[in-house]
Amino acid sequence: MTILHHPGSESLMSCSAGSMPEAFAAVMAAHIAVCPQCRDELALMEEIGASLFKTMSPAPMTREAPVMAARRAEADGETSVVRSTKISAGDMPVPLRSIAGDYLDDIAWKRLAPGLMHYQIPLSKRAIGDLRLIKVAPGMALPEHGHGGSELTLILRGSYSDKTGRYGVGDLADLDENIEHKPIADAVEGCICLIASDHKIRFKSILARLVQPFTGM
Repeated sequence: MTILHHPGSESLMSCSAGSMPEAFAAVMAAHIAVCPQCRDELALMEEIGASLFKTMSPAPMTREAPVMAARRAEADGETSVVRSTKISAGDMPVPLRSIAGDYLDDIAWKRLAPGLMHYQIPLSKRAIGDLRLIKVAPGMALPEHGHGGSELTLILRGSYSDKTGRYGVGDLADLDENIEHKPIADAVEGCICLIASDHKIRFKSILARLVQPFTGM
């Protein structure tokens, strides 16, 4: 598996600082589990952050940051598993297995539209944003749309292409409100991806906007 698309430096810094919203932290954790490059960059950022903290006065934390919980889980014995994990056909990334199950084929998919399925992953009560798995049929093109805010998309199976390039297994699309695109799923495998967003999608077509309230997207 060759990963070509990675999160932006701002996203990595937010993850390192433990300030990333829950939905986005879940996608980042899944990507980092299979991406040695981002894992190394994150470790470097954490080392720099730790050095800076040594010069600051201590302050109590009201809750544990999501990224720290992920690091603790690795220290408790999952490190060797996470570092060798590949997102192979049917397998869920290790950081998602406790909330979404072990296999993509066992997901209780719900139909959004012909050729389009989804599974919404529950977040904690106070979490802001949306986290869901999307399954797109082979060759299907999603309606052209933009984003009201940030969106992280991790490819778990198959691939999709848009004007920014082709995204395969392990690739992560780090998008903001300036991007408008029309993803097209692989003609043979289709595409399954994990998506975190903090605002509703902005569809360009009238039909897509009419059905949007029924999809929750």
